[in-house]
Amino acid sequence: MNDTRYAWQTFALAASTIFMVSLDATVVVAAFPAFRAHFPDASAPLLSWILNAYTIVFAALLVPAGRIVDQMGHRRCFLIAVAGFTLASAACAFASSPATLITARVIQAVAAALVSPASLALILSSFPDEHRSRSAGLWSAVGALAAALGPLIGSLLIEWFSWRMIFLINVPIGLTVLWLGHLRLRSDRVSQQRQSYDVIGTLLLIFGVGCIAHGLAEAGQGAFLSQLVMIPLSIGVVCLIGFLLHARGRPDSALDLRLFADSNYRWASAATLVLGSAFGMMFLSFYLFFTGVWHYPQSMAGLAATPGPLLATLFAIIVSKKQGLWGKRRLLTMGGVLFAISNLWLALRISPVPHYFGTWLPGQIISGIAIGLMLPSLAGVAVQNLNTDRLGVGSAVNNAIRQLGSSLGVALSVALAGSALNNVEPFRRVYLCLVGTGLLIAALARLLEAVERLKKPTEPSQSENSEHR
Repeated sequence: MNDTRYAWQTFALAASTIFMVSLDATVVVAAFPAFRAHFPDASAPLLSWILNAYTIVFAALLVPAGRIVDQMGHRRCFLIAVAGFTLASAACAFASSPATLITARVIQAVAAALVSPASLALILSSFPDEHRSRSAGLWSAVGALAAALGPLIGSLLIEWFSWRMIFLINVPIGLTVLWLGHLRLRSDRVSQQRQSYDVIGTLLLIFGVGCIAHGLAEAGQGAFLSQLVMIPLSIGVVCLIGFLLHARGRPDSALDLRLFADSNYRWASAATLVLGSAFGMMFLSFYLFFTGVWHYPQSMAGLAATPGPLLATLFAIIVSKKQGLWGKRRLLTMGGVLFAISNLWLALRISPVPHYFGTWLPGQIISGIAIGLMLPSLAGVAVQNLNTDRLGVGSAVNNAIRQLGSSLGVALSVALAGSALNNVEPFRRVYLCLVGTGLLIAALARLLEAVERLKKPTEPSQSENSEHR
């Protein structure tokens, strides 16, 4: 088999897997109303763990997973991770209680965290240097498309079959990838360098974010100062402080804190956390509103929520090619302001009477454009000052921060509107919070510009350089 054909076969296997994993990260958002109907005795905060268990564990393992993949070998780790994801998907499909479903979702997340770097490593090692950038870009595009289509595909599967099908559909895909992978993928050399893994830091991060997310979700069920809220919030804060103390100066930390010494990375990461939270709030509130207030059927709710993500994907592709010309910070500021405007429109316009084209669609169009402006700009500005040998870990940490933010956004959405039925007011509060996230991102973008201006006087000017010559 010639190398070009092998490279594209490898890409097809890896892309199929990343499509499955990325789809699974968003498809469950559409299923939240179905989970609530199927498990009527379970509270909304408990059911939110079906979403957040996956997101938090996946995010916390993203950085150490890269080291594990290099240590075990790309092919071996890829096949083990796909097998684990496939088995966990089957366990999700046949889960009989929220507890077993959440446990299976945790196993799914562990496997997904290994699939992501392993699939990309297989692609990069299969293509020649001059085609690696293009293949990595296509791999990212496949994941973005799957995430955008996840809610629609999930809605259709739920209405036509049941919520179990959103997990069961992974089984034939995973088995096919495993069969072809064993036949087609070449063995690779395993790294002989001994890797260290920050197990304690990873657990502190998982428990810290998890406890805070659970406390926020419980806040919507009763008094904010109740024990059900304050105890998990306190434990979460203690765990995160413990993580910061533990991770300080550690090169193998689950989140390398040395990256935050760079001002651009620090402020961009803060904006990434806010944007991730906005994602979680926005997507879950869509489905809660469509099914709970406007009483849309599941498939119609999925279709109604699709234009925004698709428009965001399209604009992200355009902006990624033009951001150097237009300016990342300017695009971030514009995106944050537009996102605030779109959610202010929804907060003022939504009513119990369905009016999709006059109310919802304009807001989705503006928010889709806003997200398309922000996503590639934020990813680019976060790592632009990092050395080449830190680009990989910098990007991984930035992605992990976005995923952790998403889990906090889901918890806030559950707290504000998780139990709302036929009531518009809780959703107004959600959209006003989203207005705040857009304005905060715009403000953080201005701080990035201020940081850059502060750096300029310290750089020698052209005239000074000529005098030294």
